Amino acid sequence: MPDASIASLEAEVVARRERLARTVDELVEKATPKAILRRQTEAAKARFADVAQTPEGELRVERLAAVVAVVAVVGGVLAYRALRRR
Repeated sequence: MPDASIASLEAEVVARRERLARTVDELVEKATPKAILRRQTEAAKARFADVAQTPEGELRVERLAAVVAVVAVVGGVLAYRALRRR
């Protein structure tokens, strides 16, 4: 009977070691710069889609126009300041 319990303990240790190795491999994969960049890119795309599209998938033109207007104003101010310094 002791041999059976030793064998089962050894099998359990081997199984836990394999699970731990898989977990470590998954963590290493998640921590690679490429994986982090991919997750951040997907999150940014999702945020943009939430802001720029209605739940039906149509573009929210008024929001996009507001963003374009702000970018144009900031760009104009920066260009004006750069030209004025010369």
